[in-house]
Amino acid sequence: MSRSTPHLGHVHLKIRDVERSVAFYTDVFDLDVNDRHGPFAFLSFGDHHHDVAVQEIGADAAGSGPGVGLYHAAFEVESREALRRIHETLDERGVRVDPIDHGISEALYFDDPDGNGLEVYRDTRVENDHTEWQGMNEPFDPMAL
Repeated sequence: MSRSTPHLGHVHLKIRDVERSVAFYTDVFDLDVNDRHGPFAFLSFGDHHHDVAVQEIGADAAGSGPGVGLYHAAFEVESREALRRIHETLDERGVRVDPIDHGISEALYFDDPDGNGLEVYRDTRVENDHTEWQGMNEPFDPMAL
């Protein structure tokens, strides 16, 4: 019997407004709405039923706060051009973005409309000749992408 390595199948986010979240995730990440059931929407990049699920739990729902919990969900892109396009979309939406160069990746950190932490990054290990993170967290100019 062969043993397969587990992989992350999807992210399920509890949100306040399903329509607002669907608009955000389809616009920023170019996800498609694959399925809808009541307060749930299932968004896909195309290969799976869903990569992101959102579940509306009400406009007055409390946020998760700064304590222990999930910091962010990260999405990898293949090119600087893709990273630039996402940054432009976020900028057009007025989303605050923290661009950080880790030496092994260029990353954009931001929150969705409900405060869920997100990262979009491009792996730069080969081009920077770094195989391990060296603790680098330097801001970079996303307009230079």
